[in-house]
Amino acid sequence: MPAFRQVGEKQLPNPILFMVWSPKRDLIALANRAGELLLHRLANFQRVWSLAPNENTGKEITALAWRPDGKILAFGVGDTRKVVLCDAEKAEILHLFPVENPITCMQWMDVLEESSILTSFYNSEDESNLFLPKLATLPKSYSTTSKIFSEEKSDEVMNLLGDARLNMLVLGGHSGFVELYAYGMYRIATLSGVPGTCRSLCLSSDLKSLAVVTEIKATDDQPEISYIQLDTKLLSDCLPELARMAFKFTHISTLLQYLRLSLTCMCEAWEDILMQMDLRLTKFVQEKNTNTQVQDEFLELLLWGKSSPELQGLLMNQLTVKGLKKLSQSIESSYSSIQKLVISHLQTGAEVLLYHLSEVKGMSLWKQKFQPLGLDASAVEDAITAVGSFTLKANELLQVIDKSMKNFKAFFRWLYVAMLRMSDDHVPPELNKITQKDIAFVADFLSEYFSENEELFDRKGKYFNVECVGQYLKDEDEDLVSPPNTEGNQWLSFMKGSTHLKESPLLFPSYPQKSLHYVKRMMESAIELCLLKPAEVIGKSVKQAFCVPLYSAAESSESSPRPFELPSLWNDKKAAMHYVVFSMPEVSPCLLYLMRRHTDPHRPVPSPLIAIDLSSSLQSGIDSSRDAHQYGCLDARIYDDETLTVVLREAGEEEGSQRVLAQLPLGSVLSCEEEFTWDHTQKLEQQAAGVPAQMLALENQWRILENMRAQFVAVNGVRRVACVLSSNLRHVRVFEMDVEDEEDEERLASPEASAEQEQLEELLASHVDGEGEGERPEGEGGAEGAPAEALGLPEEQALDADPL
Repeated sequence: MPAFRQVGEKQLPNPILFMVWSPKRDLIALANRAGELLLHRLANFQRVWSLAPNENTGKEITALAWRPDGKILAFGVGDTRKVVLCDAEKAEILHLFPVENPITCMQWMDVLEESSILTSFYNSEDESNLFLPKLATLPKSYSTTSKIFSEEKSDEVMNLLGDARLNMLVLGGHSGFVELYAYGMYRIATLSGVPGTCRSLCLSSDLKSLAVVTEIKATDDQPEISYIQLDTKLLSDCLPELARMAFKFTHISTLLQYLRLSLTCMCEAWEDILMQMDLRLTKFVQEKNTNTQVQDEFLELLLWGKSSPELQGLLMNQLTVKGLKKLSQSIESSYSSIQKLVISHLQTGAEVLLYHLSEVKGMSLWKQKFQPLGLDASAVEDAITAVGSFTLKANELLQVIDKSMKNFKAFFRWLYVAMLRMSDDHVPPELNKITQKDIAFVADFLSEYFSENEELFDRKGKYFNVECVGQYLKDEDEDLVSPPNTEGNQWLSFMKGSTHLKESPLLFPSYPQKSLHYVKRMMESAIELCLLKPAEVIGKSVKQAFCVPLYSAAESSESSPRPFELPSLWNDKKAAMHYVVFSMPEVSPCLLYLMRRHTDPHRPVPSPLIAIDLSSSLQSGIDSSRDAHQYGCLDARIYDDETLTVVLREAGEEEGSQRVLAQLPLGSVLSCEEEFTWDHTQKLEQQAAGVPAQMLALENQWRILENMRAQFVAVNGVRRVACVLSSNLRHVRVFEMDVEDEEDEERLASPEASAEQEQLEELLASHVDGEGEGERPEGEGGAEGAPAEALGLPEEQALDADPL
């Protein structure tokens, strides 16, 4: 009987570039050459969802990783140079950020909890929720029109942290690009000094070192594969402080994202129809034949009830009574929506952001703990000041909205009555009553906003700026067209007259000439500088502790992408070890090499390099009747701390060669005490003959992969599953690796066992007679060729029938 049970098989339309198992569930994420991200279940290899490429994310997926809790997927996109975080439940994009270089590999790992202080930090409650206002959900009607984020995204964005412990998303790319992101969002370190292109990387769970496999271009056009270990001692030494700072900064990053979404909703609530009055008045100026000012035309209509033929044509033929009512309703609806968003979202979000930045300031003042991590009190103070300025600008926008709503309401009410009288229509009695106060209010509005502005025409192509709210929502560097009138403001006059108040750091600057978008960008820049300083300091503290050239690759991965290519890396948390698995088929086709390094780069490891001889250990298990055949390794992945999963092929037989999926126990290999004298100045391939080799007994932990040119494998030792991919990257088979046979033994011991066995043999005989070509070889298990219905088995237990 095969040691592994096949539970799914499928031929896929597009070549698979990446496949990664979920760490918590029986789900596997696939990325194909078409730029799609796919999620499949273990049973039947059923598709759960697919995420198509789009203009916001990109079309060339270059790396893929799961968050340790299995709730979020991260993938790198090469053509847009972005990293995207996707909700594993809903296939929705939660967050994305740009990177300097295209990503070639990534790892998302949990940080080991050794510190009692760190444990107490995890167990403590965030008391800020008790007195800070709760952030409101973005309105569905606005957020669904966003290009990236749909409804309920605000809640998803704010829950990115969730209940997750401290975790790190490690990114590697071209030109030695390596960055670390806490919780997948906050860049906590930018590393330098890594040569070549990163092909694989692994940060140890104790944060003591980072293992990197790089591809360095040589002068002979043959890239050199090297192993580098970086000392990240500062991260491990300051782990409690790092956890607090990372959690707080990640929270700040999510709040910034929330404010961006809120501002996007405000811009969507503002409509182009609100510009109609300005544009029509400008056209009226350009077409009228008189020298009379537009302001005078409207004032004459207000005071004497008379209008020129030109003004009457503008009102009755272009604006119209119906158009005026529509414009009035649009302005009222739009301004009300924007006003609500400012109060419930912008102001609340800014208040919460200000609180968390103030806590960060408190951390920065504890220099003994946080100064080594690069937390700068002055940068945090600048960020707090920028958030205060943003809050003032939001309050200013509220005042402008309130004033504009009052002005437009009075102006439209008067103009509507005037236009009804022009058309000799009936004026409702409730609208016909206008007081002297109302007339003065409209007159002031006409005097302030209806005067022709030649300078404005040169800047914006219009003479008027009656609508004053839209200028605050434009993402421009130019000054406001109509800044608020501050004459008569007693506080501003008092502050200007006081030298001490003008220079006081306790007062936030207001920037009265700038838009809300402009001040928002200033705030983002200040916070970005505050966040960048620790990333620079931590990045500079990381030093190269060990580097050894391994071998020369046959071809550069940049010209022909090989996503599953060895070496593969693994971190043994219990033993605090880095494992590197690789092969050198040109030098020793039947050997698989295992290198191990302590996570503390300064601690030596006995027998750091061992070779696993694959030639003779498989013969007794696979086919003892045949002449001895040697097997070479196509792919190898660490299954768990004591097991290695490999895909093997008969050496020297390219066409029709037998492929085998096997589990190699590493216990005897890791206990090897034979030493190898390693000259680190030379490539390992030049010293391969001296590497001690170990034979392994395979026992029954193997399976012949019939009718499949298997090439690659992805495994998950926690879930005990494996997915094998063919050499054409389209054919996949899924296996449960550690199958328990207790149920089968109980069935065979039952009284009905013999009768069932006879019935099973009859069904198999009839199936073989009618389906001769579909018979599976004996080595695959005799019952696997029969239909699931005939055997009386659930469908998922018979999925390793004939390949599709």
